[in-house]
Amino acid sequence: MTQTGYMPALPDGDPMPLDGALPESARAALGRNPFAFYVHVPFCATRCGYCDFNTYTAAELGAGASRETYADLAVDEVRLARRVLGDADLPVTTVFFGGGTPTLLPPEDLGRILTAIRDEFGLAADAEVTTEANPETVTPASLAGLRGAGFTRISLGMQSAREHVLAVLDRTHTPGRPERCVRWAREAGFEHVNLDLIYGSPGESDDDWRASVEAAVAAAPDHVSAYALIVEDGTRLAAQVRRGALRPPDDDAMADRYLITEELLAAHGYRWYEISNWATSPAARSRHNLLYWTGGDWWGVGPGAHSHAAGTRWWNVKHPASYAKRLARGHSPGLAREVLDAADRRVERILLEVRLADGMPLDLLEERGLAAAREAVHGGLLEPGPFEAGRAVLTLRGRLLTDAVVRDLT
Repeated sequence: MTQTGYMPALPDGDPMPLDGALPESARAALGRNPFAFYVHVPFCATRCGYCDFNTYTAAELGAGASRETYADLAVDEVRLARRVLGDADLPVTTVFFGGGTPTLLPPEDLGRILTAIRDEFGLAADAEVTTEANPETVTPASLAGLRGAGFTRISLGMQSAREHVLAVLDRTHTPGRPERCVRWAREAGFEHVNLDLIYGSPGESDDDWRASVEAAVAAAPDHVSAYALIVEDGTRLAAQVRRGALRPPDDDAMADRYLITEELLAAHGYRWYEISNWATSPAARSRHNLLYWTGGDWWGVGPGAHSHAAGTRWWNVKHPASYAKRLARGHSPGLAREVLDAADRRVERILLEVRLADGMPLDLLEERGLAAAREAVHGGLLEPGPFEAGRAVLTLRGRLLTDAVVRDLT
């Protein structure tokens, strides 16, 4: 599954106070930006070979952590968040449950966590509430339960429609199951449904990828995410590639798959709004992810979860047992934090906002970056019209070369 709200590897930083207190600079700025919650549910039935996310199977949990007690722990951290943030008026605009596989927990447990967020902070009237889901972990009844608990959006990990590609990725669902889940979600009352896809798997052909995108479109979600496979160090997939059992992803093939994605999705009314995300309308876009990409504030609940408030970023201990132990002692599960200076925040805005269809304001760029932006326009990487209006917007070719564009702009 895709991740928002935490990073697989924890960076260095300054130690977090035991009570979780934030710098005054962060507290003083609370409420200026939209505020959200990310809830990390770190459990999986099995580990996918490509995944380096902070997830655990039952055999890996150890003492002091379990699926059965996790909702209580998450509620404890929500209450801690309220104490740390004081009486600041912070109605929650979006909530995102990611993993792992959040839907390994019963809808009632996920609902209890959402209720705690509502009780402690309040939800905006039009709050977007999303959960990720493995297709094998939801049923018509569980989807109805999630909708009844207040969830408004679901993101299903389809990844591929081809059985041999799913096998390479160690995905356990059968082809066709995600499409049925979309129908069940609609019947349960979900207005917004996303399908996640991954392209570039070893053994995948252009025809395989085309079939996967076509199957996703035929299911009629209002949002599709398509991510290039990354072979992460320490994963089973990386070991297979290293010993030659599988071929690594090919850059040219990746570019071809992206072009296929854009062609097919655009033909069926999906418009890109971020390099890896397409939606049928502005209302179908992931507001939670847009909050990340545009510098909003959020509290990340759960082991390894990251949080951000007005330029202060912090992250929790990774293992569920350590997380549980800290909360049991009345301590923050935060491990460390960093305070970004103005230069860091400027560069981060460039990194994130240039990926958006709306682009980024040119006034973020220093003179060297502005000269590079002019060259990118001449080279067909940035759109000339928006540039004249003061914004850097990637062309289709620019999307294929985003890393190079960003490197030059920063």
